[in-house]
This record gives sequence, C-alpha cells and structure tokens, in this order.
Amino acid sequence: MTAPSATPPPTPPTPPSVSEREARQVAEAAREATWRKPSFAKELFLGRFRLDLIHPYPALSTESVQRGEEFLATLRTFCETKIDSARIEREARIPDETVNGLKELGALGMKIGTEYGGLGLSQVHYNRALALVSSVSPAIAALLSAHQSIGVPQPLKMFGTQEQRDAFLPRCARTDISAFLLTEPDVGSDPARLATTAVPDGEDYVLDGVKLWTTNGVIADLLVVMARVPEGDGHKGGITAFVVEAAADGVTVENRNAFMGLRGIENGVTRFHRVRVPARHRIGPEGAGLKIALTTLNTGRLSLPAMCVGTGKWCLKIAREWSAAREQWGKPIGRHEAVGSKVAFIAATTFALEAVVDLSSHMADEDRNDIRIEAALAKLYGSEMGWLMADELVQLRGGRGFETAASLAARGERAVPAEQVLRDLRINRVFEGSTEIMHLLIAREAVDAHLSVAGDLIAPDAPLRDKARAGAKAGGFYARWLPRLVTGAGQLPGSYAQFHPPGHQDLASHLRYVERCARKLARSTFYGMSRWQGRLEAKQGFLGRIVDIGAELFAMSAACVRAERLRLDGAHGAEAYRLADAFCQQSRMRVEELFGRLWSNTDALDRTVASDVLGGAYTWVEEGILDPSGDGPWIADATPGPARVPTVHRPVR
Repeated sequence: MTAPSATPPPTPPTPPSVSEREARQVAEAAREATWRKPSFAKELFLGRFRLDLIHPYPALSTESVQRGEEFLATLRTFCETKIDSARIEREARIPDETVNGLKELGALGMKIGTEYGGLGLSQVHYNRALALVSSVSPAIAALLSAHQSIGVPQPLKMFGTQEQRDAFLPRCARTDISAFLLTEPDVGSDPARLATTAVPDGEDYVLDGVKLWTTNGVIADLLVVMARVPEGDGHKGGITAFVVEAAADGVTVENRNAFMGLRGIENGVTRFHRVRVPARHRIGPEGAGLKIALTTLNTGRLSLPAMCVGTGKWCLKIAREWSAAREQWGKPIGRHEAVGSKVAFIAATTFALEAVVDLSSHMADEDRNDIRIEAALAKLYGSEMGWLMADELVQLRGGRGFETAASLAARGERAVPAEQVLRDLRINRVFEGSTEIMHLLIAREAVDAHLSVAGDLIAPDAPLRDKARAGAKAGGFYARWLPRLVTGAGQLPGSYAQFHPPGHQDLASHLRYVERCARKLARSTFYGMSRWQGRLEAKQGFLGRIVDIGAELFAMSAACVRAERLRLDGAHGAEAYRLADAFCQQSRMRVEELFGRLWSNTDALDRTVASDVLGGAYTWVEEGILDPSGDGPWIADATPGPARVPTVHRPVR
C-alpha cells in the first residue's frame, strides 16, 4: 500500500442533494447510447420480428462444449457429495470447507480466461453451472455469481488495464472472493445521490462512506467499490470504480445481514474510513463507474435467471413426483384439473425460461448481437416466473408446502424444502434491479429509437428551434416506419412453415402471432408517446405493461426456436414442440390481458388513492391493530467516520 501523505487526509465533501431531473441525467449519461450491433429485442419493440437474428440457433465450438461439459460433470459430483444444503440452511452459513472445495474445483474462475488460471467457460456453460448449483444451494450460486458476474473479474475483463488483469484475475480465479459495492443505506436505484467519496490525494484516492447489502462482503478479499470523485484541478470527477483490498486499513464490515431467504449468503454493511486506494487500482477513467457497472450487467444479469432455471427444474421434479404419489378422491391429485393446470404451468414455464436463458447465453458467446435488452428481459421474466412456479409448488403441496424440510423429516416424511425455495426466490424480484426498475430500464431502451428522433419534440423544456428540428426529423422517420406496422408476415398463413414439421405441434402459428403482436406493440408505444408526450416517463404502469408484453413475445420466440433446435438435434423434438406449444398458448392469454390493460386500467385512480394514503387521509383504516416493529430510524445513519463496532469480516480459512 502507498505510504500515507504528510498532510491529513482531505475531508470528504457533503453528499449531493439532487433533483429528479438531475438524477435522470446521471442515469442517462451512464447508458450505452449507441447500438453497434443488431438486437432482436430492440427490433421486436420497434415492430420488426427479426427471426433471422435468433434462428438458426447459435452454436458453440466443439472445444468449448467439451471443456464445459467436463466441468459440469465434475461440478455435479461435487454438488452431490460435498454440499450439505440442509446444514447451510440450519447454520445460515456456507462451511469454509465447501468454499475451499469450490476454489480447488476452479469454480471461482469459471468466467476467467485460462491465461489467468481460470476455466474460460462459455456463458452457456457458466449459466448451466449456476443452474446446477442453485438447485442444491441458491446461497452458493449467489456467492459464485456475485463474485464473477458483477464482482472484480468481469469489470476488469471488460475495462481493466493489463496490469490490473495480471495482478487480480489469477487471485480471483483460484483463491480470492470478490464483491461489488454500489448500494448505500439511502441510495438504491438512484445513484445520483451516491455519498461514498474518493478524494484524490497525491498518488492515491481516499475513500469514505458506507455501503449496504454487500453480497460476499463479509468474506471478500477484493472489492469493486463505486465512489464519487469530486471535480477539481486535473480531475474530471464523477462516480468512479475502484478495486479495493478488503484487508486495507479503514475497511470495516460492521454487520452481517440476515434475510428471510438465502440464509447462507455473506452479505454485510461495509464502512470505509480514510481508506487509501492507489490510483492504479481505479477501473477506467473518472466518472465512468456507472457505465462500467451497467455494461458489466449486460451479460451479468443472465446469472440470476439461470439460477431460476435450476429452481424451476427442481420445482417440476417435485411437482411431478408428488402429484403422482398423492391420491385424493380416487386418483392422483395431478389427474385433477385444478392441480394438473399448475403442473402444466410449471413444466411449460421451466422449458420457456430455460429457452430464454440458453438462447441469450448463446447470443452472448456468439457476440454478434447486442443483448442488453435480452439480458434485462431474461432477468425480469426469470425472477417473476420463478417466483410464480415456486408459489404454485407450495400450493400443490398443500400443508406440506408450508412445513419446513426439517419438520417433515422429523415426522418421517421426505424432507422437501418447498417453503425454503419460496423464501430463497423472493429476493430475485429485487436483486440486480427490482422488477419496477427493470420495467423502466427496459422501457427506456425500447423507446430509444423514438427519443433519438423525437426527443426534443416531446421534451417540455426544449427550445422552439430544437422542437422544429426534431419535428422535421421525426416526420421523416415516422413516414417510413408507421406504414410498415400495418401488414407483415404474421398475416400470411404460410409464414414460418419450417416450425410446423409433420407429426409435430404447430409452432408456426405462434411465431405469426408474435410478429403481429410486435407490430401492435410498436403501434401502442407510438400511441402512448403521441398521447402523453413528455409525460410518458411518468406513466409507469403503461410502460411496465409494454415491457411485460415484450418479455412474453421474447419468451415465445425463444421457446419456439429452441424446440426446433432440439428437433433437429434429435433430442426430445416432439416433446419439446408440445411444451413450446403449451407455453405459447399460456403466454398468449397473458399477452391479450396485458394489451387490454394498456388502455383499460385503474392507474389514475390508484395514483389518487396512493396520494391520499401518503397524505394521511386513511389512517383511520389502520385503527385496531398494534405494530410489532421496533424503534429506530427508517434508514440507518451513514455519516462518514471511523468504525463504530469491531469488524465482522471473516476470511475463509
């Protein structure tokens, strides 16, 4: 570590107070503004069904497949023999010997190149590994994902210097656990208010601040920290990314957080007090931290839906076995329509979700398409549908679904942890962007083409000259674009005929439906922009439904092309076609409902009621209860300063 300077460390500046407009500007500046490669999902939202971008199905090299399958076989044996999921749940901790076993296996370096001591696996096999591990222990899958998908390896791989890669990637591949630190006690999805600072001081930066919900933070050796550099002499300033040694002076893990699920994760509160970080450990230029974080997540978000796939497969296995074994009213419960519909939903949704993740992963490896929207849709769809599948499993298990695995075992029944899976999955709707934030993020990308030509036209504060220029530009764009939304291949009975081979279900009709709906979705988006103009960004209910329709259409497309891929490979082709058909039929029902709710909904009424609630108009409704919550502030004090408690940082031994 660099020697301390002779002068006292600089005083960190006061955390920023920002307006809504300023917050949006910070988020907008962190976006990737250009599209250098085609995007299936982007085209879908524009009403153009580009089947050629996903079919024929992307393929991996023989060498990549062999390396990946060999590791999966080894990992499977490790999961079967070395992971005690019941112990992790009982003790709320992953045993050190399990973590060390993963290190020896090379699991910390699945996404790290072989030149740095990693395994160099494809995105496809990395995600399959996470699905496998998550079926045994979601806490371990979260550890591996946080370390590789958003921790030190991925940002350095994409934005680090060669010196940084040489210094840190070999450690991350075999011995060191990393964590990603962005969230703060009073900063979630609004990074413009980031309070942690990194003040330049000679050849170092001095970090001060508090980070919350640092997955892996309690046991991490290396940290990726987002901090605000003040603008000054020779410094551009802005939110910046740093690699920080967890053992550095002034780094304190003040608390290990406990949650309703994922009880084994080592998630904490980390305080930085005058922590000196060498300038050579800065990732990218000053001010590029948020862009680095968002770009890292473009493929990093695929890890979470991959884990949902693993859980979905487990839910399907339990649903099948239990629904065949349990009898009521003279036959297995799965033969009763009310229960059978739940089994069918779990089976079809698991197939489709695996198709979404597998297709997106292949596209990431192929690197021919920009998959930022596809990965975001996969995260959104996986977290929502994964939760629904687990909830349906608990329901069809009845009282046993609510009972813990330990209790079931104690009275002589199979220890099925259905209630634990439900608890473990719940956080996925919040992790790495809540469902509500994902709706807004994807909606922003979905309307990017419109904003690029008509942004100033609908902006309330744009000068008249800019509005006139935007009007002319928009006129030319929409004169070409709108007529193409009237008719398309979805109206031709013979379109996509290769997806209706003899003896198989008719998936061609579903692809025609997707094509028609893509054009309808684009028209609906345009109508919304025309109606609300600059106020569209506040219509979050409308935008959320637009995104949800796009997610369903993407999932239908993925299910169909994967079924065809399996048919051509001779692997369960007929069965895959039936599952894809079932999913598409179910999905079409959801799509029709969402289209209807675009224009017929209670959004305006809900806003009024919510405003009245916040204003205290309905406090009388709350009468007659007692609040068991403890005392204390809603948000903990995160004032920079020295540590208040001894560190609970626990290196794995």
